[in-house]
Amino acid sequence: MSYMIACAPCCWGVESAGNPHNPDWLHVLHETNEAGFAGLELGPYGFVPLDADSVNTALFMKELEICAGTIFEPLSDIDSQTDILNKTKTLCALLQKIGTDKLVVIDCVNDVRSQFAGLSDLAPRLENSKWSVMMNTIRQISAIAKAFDIRAVVHPHAGGYIEYEDEVDRMLADLTHDEVGLCLDTGHLYYAGMDPAKSLKQYANRLDYVHFKDVNDAVLHSVIESRVGFWQACADGVMCPIGEGAVDYDAVQQVLTEIGYTGWITIEQERDPRNSSTTLPDIKRSRKYLAKRGFG
Repeated sequence: MSYMIACAPCCWGVESAGNPHNPDWLHVLHETNEAGFAGLELGPYGFVPLDADSVNTALFMKELEICAGTIFEPLSDIDSQTDILNKTKTLCALLQKIGTDKLVVIDCVNDVRSQFAGLSDLAPRLENSKWSVMMNTIRQISAIAKAFDIRAVVHPHAGGYIEYEDEVDRMLADLTHDEVGLCLDTGHLYYAGMDPAKSLKQYANRLDYVHFKDVNDAVLHSVIESRVGFWQACADGVMCPIGEGAVDYDAVQQVLTEIGYTGWITIEQERDPRNSSTTLPDIKRSRKYLAKRGFG
């Protein structure tokens, strides 16, 4: 089965719009096109201009589509809720104008949980009152997105408060299928101690979008043992090109075929943005691997 394959600005180390080491967004579009991808995620709020005309012109020139936008915020922080919802409105207005129908919603990496990434048995869970705030915030994000004909999909993410299987299950029990779908990331599933292929099948009825990532197992064990935190783990090379790590892509491909998944697949490989000169050869290797596998 052939899929539309995209990549994301995090492949260049872009995790926040204000990092002075970020490459220019037009450079990211250029290398995305050069590596043979059909699309790109917007990345963190504000990295790509919030002006639809500028974005559409650049996409046309590079023959690319934007496959999804992202809200990457502290979703359980009530003091941040108004700002998060305002960002959602602005972002969804842009997504609608550029023809994008997915909004990836992520509880961002935080200092408490980051050092427990990959340590499900030890990681502190969010207290009930803050969990309720997070669910309410996601519910409001979903309602805003729906008003723009955009589907909100929640992405379990290492170092945030929706990471492990019990947290995914709790979130899905609290939020209906009509409110949110799932964006499952093979690398984050593996990082959390879950089997990526089995999880894709387990949550198939809520799955709307897929991220591909691969994990260097030796680095993963080292960073988990030393608890350096998720961002340092990425800088240390815990993520690697697709097909060169521990994720079983034979099994992943089989499951995607079995469940009839037909949406976008976006590859990611986080790194320090100061190392973005290595991005192009890495994403070319990932793209070549996927092409050989028949992903498209």
